[in-house]
Amino acid sequence: MPDFSPARLRRLLGAVCRLGGWLLAAALLPAMVWAAEIEVANPQFQAAEDGYVVSADFKFELNPRLEEAVTKGVVLHLVADFELTKARWYWLDEKLVTRSQTYRLSYHALTRQYRLSTGGLHQSFTTLSEAVQVLARLRNWVVVERGEKGVRPGESYDAALRLRLDVTQLPRPFQITALGNRDWSLASDWKTWQTTPPPLPALESK
Repeated sequence: MPDFSPARLRRLLGAVCRLGGWLLAAALLPAMVWAAEIEVANPQFQAAEDGYVVSADFKFELNPRLEEAVTKGVVLHLVADFELTKARWYWLDEKLVTRSQTYRLSYHALTRQYRLSTGGLHQSFTTLSEAVQVLARLRNWVVVERGEKGVRPGESYDAALRLRLDVTQLPRPFQITALGNRDWSLASDWKTWQTTPPPLPALESK
């Protein structure tokens, strides 16, 4: 007859809990390992003539699979996301600003040059490493335009920034390949910091 004593049941329950913990850790391990292929360094939220701007450095390298994809004509879309939040003791934090900026990294076989595009701006490079170096230097990205309400000088805010490869913009066959494939995983964790924006500089009268 099976032993269903309290001591036996406690041991079985403990074993089940440990097994569940191991299974959960195994399920989360790929996400923990794959996260933060990109490091966000030196983030800054500053006042400029056009409004408030964000600058940062992204430290990363493309793995051989991504390099090969670009060279064979696949366009990589890397997206910078920024958020600015105001803490509120009486309610949920207020998200004041949400901005995204997409960089398109591609290769043109006719000119044998790599191109980095964002918005209507384009830059060409002779090597992929040169294009990645420029992409890694985010400078003076306007996230709050002058005259836009919500951000007040002298008050404290929580800023957050990340960079990620948007696999949803890959060609359909590559989207399927990218699912659960570490070679197609390229993203940073959210980099958060507190900031107190200074007043915007006065506009020069003409």
